[in-house]
Parts: sequence; structure tokens; C-alpha cells
Amino acid sequence: MSTGAAEVTESNGYGDPSDETFASAALAFGLLASSARLHIMWVLAQGDSDVSTLGSRVGRALPTISQHLAQLKSGGLIRARREGRRHVYSVSDPETLAVVRLMVEQISKGAIPGSAHSQD
Repeated sequence: MSTGAAEVTESNGYGDPSDETFASAALAFGLLASSARLHIMWVLAQGDSDVSTLGSRVGRALPTISQHLAQLKSGGLIRARREGRRHVYSVSDPETLAVVRLMVEQISKGAIPGSAHSQD
């Protein structure tokens, strides 16, 4: 049973996060398990954007983009602000983008075995 505190293991020096932390991470990874939501995060990594711009960049209908944005927002991965009549979206935590960028770049380079672009 987890106490919530990290315990250092002798074998690798890493502490074990709490069960709640792992559950939250799994939820975040679940949100990113959609190519459309990953693409949205990729676009937002380049700067804040509104629904119309995201729709054209991601190549999806605006209602679909709005649904994906709502999921990402409810999961705390992005935030929105009003600018006049528009909602402008941005990434909540730049560190999350580092994970997205790393995974997409590794797959693009074929560095992850079994990925669509891996060089077996």
C-alpha cells in the first residue's frame, strides 16, 4: 500500500510515486492516446490557437475539434481564455509538451520498435 511519499530504491535511485500519481498519469496518457488530440497538442506547442486554426491545421471538423479540446481541458492539459468572441487555447504545462515532442520525434526517427516508422 502506498503512503503517498516517494521511497528511494537502492537499485536505481528513483522513488516510487503514489498510486494516485500513477492513476493521474494514466488518465493523461489516455487523453493523449488519440492522434487528433496529439496533433492538437503539437499545434499548441507552437503557440496559442483558436478552434478555427486548430481545425484547419489538424484537418478535422470544428465540432470534432471542440470535443477534443473539451476533453484536453477537463483533463487539465490545456486551458482556454476569451479574446473577444473567440476562445484561445494554450498548453497548461510546457513539461507535458516535452513528453509529446519526445514521443513523436522518436517515432518519426524510427527509434521506437514496432512503431509505424521503425527501421527493423
